[in-house]
Amino acid sequence: MNKHVKVFSGSSITANRLGQLLNQIEVPFLIKDNKEAGRVAGFATLGDSVDIFIYESDVKKAEETIHNFKVEINEEE
Repeated sequence: MNKHVKVFSGSSITANRLGQLLNQIEVPFLIKDNKEAGRVAGFATLGDSVDIFIYESDVKKAEETIHNFKVEINEEE
């Protein structure tokens, strides 16, 4: 079975941008919006509110794209 791994946590705006980049290289992903889930459940969350997960088997394929994205938003050097 193919499991998911978290590759990014951040704002919904930056997560959506990474999602666009993953679409371009045809890597399927899941977005977990913790802030929206908390709102629906009646409580708030703090900090990074959106997580992106990809299949473990796609990590190699997406590695360069994710790294370049994080450099672009100044999370990595």
